[in-house]
Amino acid sequence: MDEPIPVMRTVDHGVAKLMPDVDRPRAWLLTVDGAPQSYVDLDDPTHLEFEYARRLAHAIDSLDGGPVDAVHLGGGALTLPRYLAATRPGSRQHVVEADQGLLALIAEQLPVAEDAGIRMYGADARGWLESAADTCADLLVADVFGGSRVPAHLTTLGYAREAERVLRPGGVYLANLADGAPFTFLRSQLATFQAVFGHLALIAEPGVLRGRRFGNAVLVAAHHELDTAELARRTAADAFPARVVQGQALVRFIDGAKPVDEADAVASPEPPGGTFSIG
Repeated sequence: MDEPIPVMRTVDHGVAKLMPDVDRPRAWLLTVDGAPQSYVDLDDPTHLEFEYARRLAHAIDSLDGGPVDAVHLGGGALTLPRYLAATRPGSRQHVVEADQGLLALIAEQLPVAEDAGIRMYGADARGWLESAADTCADLLVADVFGGSRVPAHLTTLGYAREAERVLRPGGVYLANLADGAPFTFLRSQLATFQAVFGHLALIAEPGVLRGRRFGNAVLVAAHHELDTAELARRTAADAFPARVVQGQALVRFIDGAKPVDEADAVASPEPPGGTFSIG
């Protein structure tokens, strides 16, 4: 069998590279302009290489079992949609990705099975969300980065209200965010979603939470009580353990930050040089 070779292609928002993993026969790393976007193992979609992806999966796994109706804002190489299709067969999933060239590349090089229940849309995440029906999803996962930054129009109170509208009463919102001390962006996002949802939690490595380094943090939001004990157990047992922050500890972390209006919206901060990039 021929060894897999890297694939490079100019897509709508940069240069995408698919690089094979020498240790796993059908696993691939996707980068765009050097920034890692996704890792997928076609033979084992439950293998999640990136820490933030495992934390998103831990949050999903802590929900009641069975199929779900899911919306994914940000597609990449479809890591979490593939994971959900494998772990919750029968789920119906909509994946929204603004970069249509990237969607075409993934469909060509790393296709999903026709019966996987995954539909893909080339559209702006917020525009698609605003056109979606009320209460159509059990799960909404936001993992949208323009390069290494969350776009400003996906950080506002109006966006949070759209997310809340699309979710069913028992639904859960998850977002992959990135920030570092003094956490101006992250605290503003927590304040924004606190204004819309009744219950929040934050998942991140202790070193990130203490301000020692820039890194990813997963926001969990819902209208119902979250099973944070189960979530904490799962994240603490990970190869790179994380903490779950909630309740008064989360209020202290937010520290009086205000929800983000449309006029004040800014993209998430640029990561320090070399934080996420691959040469």
